[in-house]
Amino acid sequence: MDRLERDLAQEGLNILKDEMHAAFRNPTGYYESRCVVVDGHKIWDSRVVYGPWLAGIGSRNFPVTKFRGYHHWTNTRDRLNERKQGIGERLLRRYTGRM
Repeated sequence: MDRLERDLAQEGLNILKDEMHAAFRNPTGYYESRCVVVDGHKIWDSRVVYGPWLAGIGSRNFPVTKFRGYHHWTNTRDRLNERKQGIGERLLRRYTGRM
């Protein structure tokens, strides 16, 4: 289970970075560098102050400004949910193949 959680978190981080590369218009690299896997199973943006604004959930998003956010976290969640079964099955085959 621990290995599965680590693999899923790492895959989620890879997906998140892909989403950022696809969506961000003028990336500086700082926000991407602050997104890391912590405790082996959580993806975290290290509390970057403008993180909620980028995600579209901040208090300064629409209707205060026209910017509705990039929604990279929700897109990452959806893509990871589609892949999690395959990741788990590959890991299971790896361990059951040794028995």
